[in-house]
Amino acid sequence: MNKKDLPLPQFCLLAILGGVFIAFGGLLSVVVAGGIPGVGVMNPRLVKFVAGLLFPVGLIMVSITGADLFTSDCAAFTFVSLQRKIKIQTFCKYLLLSYLFNFVGTQIVAFLLSYEVGLLDKYPWQAYLYHYCDTKVNQDFIKVFIKGIGANWLVCLGMFMGYAAKDILGKCIGIWIPVMLFVTLGYEHSIANIFFVPAAIYSGADISWFSFISQNLIPATLGNVIGGGSICWLHLLVSISQEGNGSKRKTATSLT
Repeated sequence: MNKKDLPLPQFCLLAILGGVFIAFGGLLSVVVAGGIPGVGVMNPRLVKFVAGLLFPVGLIMVSITGADLFTSDCAAFTFVSLQRKIKIQTFCKYLLLSYLFNFVGTQIVAFLLSYEVGLLDKYPWQAYLYHYCDTKVNQDFIKVFIKGIGANWLVCLGMFMGYAAKDILGKCIGIWIPVMLFVTLGYEHSIANIFFVPAAIYSGADISWFSFISQNLIPATLGNVIGGGSICWLHLLVSISQEGNGSKRKTATSLT
């Protein structure tokens, strides 16, 4: 599906769905991982692993349904831009639209389907979410930026592996492995954070929108853009290298 050729309302709807699906994955991870505080006391890394096991459900739904996600668009639109199939204005336009409507989708889940129904307003889920988000907004800018690069390397790798699969099960496994890694390792995914931190804010966490945007969302987003774009540069360099080697082999063969 060529997203730039879609009618604008359809693209925006797909972006809303992308935000909804990622938020559902995040909500599932909070409900399950946040519900085992005893395990977290003895082995906090195990709780992160549990969250990592569950969060990929969101990206799997995005991939299988054809919904739109900003972080994977960072790679997809960079790739076609490098091939000069779209103009830079189109590249920026669709990334911005994807980001804005992913935000809308995440807020539907964060506010209506989490806060309004009371899923995250009781112990231990509220305490888990508050601690999780407080950690996110109290990091150095550069650290969040680097974590953003790592997160989108793995997310885009998951999407590439999913596209390479020949069936639904293979697609699920291909996406699940890299995404599980980024969540367990604590990297920063901007669209996921647009669910987690606002969900905490809505339920009463002592986090301001300003601190969230300035200390987490901006560096995470920049890192995601660089991560998605750089994986395309690497892919292009490898492709050029392989084509060059192929040409050399053909030349050598013709000379023998």
